[in-house]
Amino acid sequence: MALTEKKIGTALIIISKDSPSVAILNKVLSDFSKEIISRQGLSLKDRNYNIISIIFEGSIDRINSLAGKIGRLNGIKIKLLIAKN
Repeated sequence: MALTEKKIGTALIIISKDSPSVAILNKVLSDFSKEIISRQGLSLKDRNYNIISIIFEGSIDRINSLAGKIGRLNGIKIKLLIAKN
């Protein structure tokens, strides 16, 4: 498999309401807008969380870069699911 081969997948991002990193998260998502096909947000007010789900298509390097940058943010968790060919 070539490193530049594009993969399709999804990510679930869970954000604590008190997370200080929301502005940084939005900047990271904007930086990866070429890979993001769809983005949906949901506020769970009674649980003090916000959830963003994204569908993306990109190289493994770009997907891992996106997940790594988001995963290092305070109060934010990310889980990926990448489709097999």
